[in-house]
Amino acid sequence: MQSIPGVIDAQSGYANGTGAEDADYETVCTGETGFRETVRVEYDPEQVSLDALLLAYFYVIDPTVKNRQGNDWGSQYQTGVYYTNDAAKETVERIAGIERGRSREFHVEIGPLINFFPAEEYHQNYLEKHPGGYCHIPRDEIELFSKLRIDPGDYRKPAAEAIRDKLTDEQYRVTQESGTERPFSNEFWDKFEKGIYVDVVTGEPLFSSTDKFESGCGWPAFSKPIEQPAVVELEDNSHGMHRTEVRSRAGDSHLGHGFTDDPDSPNGVRYCINSAALRFVPYAKMEAEGYSYLKYLFEN
Repeated sequence: MQSIPGVIDAQSGYANGTGAEDADYETVCTGETGFRETVRVEYDPEQVSLDALLLAYFYVIDPTVKNRQGNDWGSQYQTGVYYTNDAAKETVERIAGIERGRSREFHVEIGPLINFFPAEEYHQNYLEKHPGGYCHIPRDEIELFSKLRIDPGDYRKPAAEAIRDKLTDEQYRVTQESGTERPFSNEFWDKFEKGIYVDVVTGEPLFSSTDKFESGCGWPAFSKPIEQPAVVELEDNSHGMHRTEVRSRAGDSHLGHGFTDDPDSPNGVRYCINSAALRFVPYAKMEAEGYSYLKYLFEN
C-alpha cells in the first residue's frame, strides 16, 4: 500500500478481535482471539481513490480461500476489508460486489472496523527490515503499483439501467453477456490510428495503439494493456475450451480473451478484444476528453 502514490501511511496491526483491550502477536497467533492481521491505510483522496486502493488489494490476494494469506494459515490470516464510515461502506460493498461476481468462491470478509491495535514495532515496515521475507507480494507487483497513473475511481461502473440505455444491442451482448462479435467485420480489427482504446461502458483507458499489432485473428489485437491492473484475467472453460477471459477492471465488462502463443506479437502475448467493448479516442482528442495524462505513451 505504501508504494501506491497518494498513500500517506500504512500501519500493520490487529483488527476486529473480541473482548480485548489490546492485542499482541503471540496472543493473536493462537487463532483464538478473532483478530485479523491487518493494515491500516491513510490516504489522500485528492491523489488516489478508495476504488483504486481496493482494486489494488484484490489484484494481489486470492479471494477464493478462507483463513489464509499466501503460505500462512489460520483465522488471523483471513482476508478482509473493514470500513470506518458510511461513504467507505458504499465503496467497499460496491467493489466487493464486482469482485464477488468474478470469483468462483468469495471468502473475503466485508464489514465495519470494530477495533484496531498497532502491531509491535518489529512488524512495522517488515519487508524493509527483512528484504528476503518468505511470504509477501512479489516485488515486481510492488513496483507496478508505484507507477500507476490510471485511477479506476474516475471510471465507475454505471447502474444496470444506464448501461442498457447507453449501449447498442451488440455492445450490450458482448460486454454484459460475454458475447463475441464476428471476426473481420468489426470496427477496429484493422484500425491502427494513433490513440487509446477505452472501456465502452466506463471510459477507463485499457489499450494503446502503440501496442496494437496485426495478428490476422480478425479482432483488435494488443500485446499488453496500458497498465496491467486495468484488465482482469479469469479462467474460462466455456464452450469446451480452456481459455483466459479478459474483463475490464472498473466496469467488469467482458472484453475478449488472452493468449500467450502468438508469433506475430512482439512478446508472444495477444489480447484478442472485441471492438464492441471498446471506444477509440484519437490522440488529437485525448486532451479534450480528459486523457491528456496518458499522452506520455506516445512520446517515444
